[in-house]
Amino acid sequence: MTAAETSFSLSEIGQIALDVRDLDTAVAFYRDTLGMKFLFQAPPGMAFFDCGGIRLLLGVSQDSGDAAPASIVYYRVGDIHAAHQTLTSRGVEFERQPELAHKAEGYELWLAFFRDPDRNLLALMSEVGAPGGAPDG
Repeated sequence: MTAAETSFSLSEIGQIALDVRDLDTAVAFYRDTLGMKFLFQAPPGMAFFDCGGIRLLLGVSQDSGDAAPASIVYYRVGDIHAAHQTLTSRGVEFERQPELAHKAEGYELWLAFFRDPDRNLLALMSEVGAPGGAPDG
């Protein structure tokens, strides 16, 4: 391993996703009851909040309700391709390679998904071109 590979570590959470059954009820609870800062709502069935710089995504559950509630931890990285390569070299198997998930004014959101040993879904996220995000290119 190179020095860059051995010094690399995941240390910042960028987004957490929670399954919900009714988006309108969930948005009202998080926005009005908990007082969280509502950011935006996007199809299909997602709403986003700011939680002290960590984004909370509420998404309508796609399962039948038999599964236990679960979250997806998104780790913010500066260079998603370098992080993907480093983790792959450490034996991490990605379910989805880095891909452009959303293009907004001033930045692109890139994601790559993988699982921990217990099969919990995790992700790398990079906001390319965003203030404080990854640089362009």
